[in-house]
Amino acid sequence: MEAEENVHGDDRQAAEAADEQAVAPEESLADEVVNGAAPEPEPVEAAAGAAPEAELAEVAAASAEPEEPAAEAPAAPAATPAYDESSPKKWFIIHTYSGFENKVKESLQTRSEAFGFADKIGQILIPTEEVVELRNGKKVTSRRLVYPGYVLVEMEMNDELWHAVKNTPRVTGFVGGGNSPVPLSADEVNQILYRQASSAERPRPKMTFEKNDSVRIVDGPFANFSGKVDEINTERGTLRVMVTIFGRSTPVELEFLQVEKA
Repeated sequence: MEAEENVHGDDRQAAEAADEQAVAPEESLADEVVNGAAPEPEPVEAAAGAAPEAELAEVAAASAEPEEPAAEAPAAPAATPAYDESSPKKWFIIHTYSGFENKVKESLQTRSEAFGFADKIGQILIPTEEVVELRNGKKVTSRRLVYPGYVLVEMEMNDELWHAVKNTPRVTGFVGGGNSPVPLSADEVNQILYRQASSAERPRPKMTFEKNDSVRIVDGPFANFSGKVDEINTERGTLRVMVTIFGRSTPVELEFLQVEKA
């Protein structure tokens, strides 16, 4: 009997020890984690069929709509020069071979340093403007010369400088005045400078039109119709074109970009 009681007692002690190990109080477990005694729990494995984070990222990237490439911005124009009426330097226009405007500008800058009249030459300007046109249904912005074959030079005019500039390669001479060219007025200079600055903010249509011009519509619901320009609104960049629809002459308002000369 004593042996059986000892056996049953050992069994009860073993069972109680097992229960104490299996059911640990939450407070003691938390204390062990804080004190570093207990190892941190291992991360739970993803359930069967669940994609790892890397795969989920790839799936999200694949399902996202592709971003459209950013349109290339046109080249920024050079800083607009200021007109100083008190300066001894005045603005003059020189005539050049067409297509060599930039070469003339570079030559003037080089010669002014080489021949010692750099202090007499101020800014050299080739007026340009941004223009917009329709190509394959898309608006395309580009830059063009406002006055092809002409370069504006700010200079303190004297006979020596007149000869030096006139004899620059690809320069045919000054505009107006013969041997004593007349400088541009303040209003003329400001008008040129304003046109260059404003075109950067609002590009001009590449094509120009006049009343009664025959045109063909290239964009919009009336594409491929032909008509004649009846009215031009330069400020809004629109035309009123008389188009024959169902045998009747009908006015249609269109943007400059929607038509081309027939």
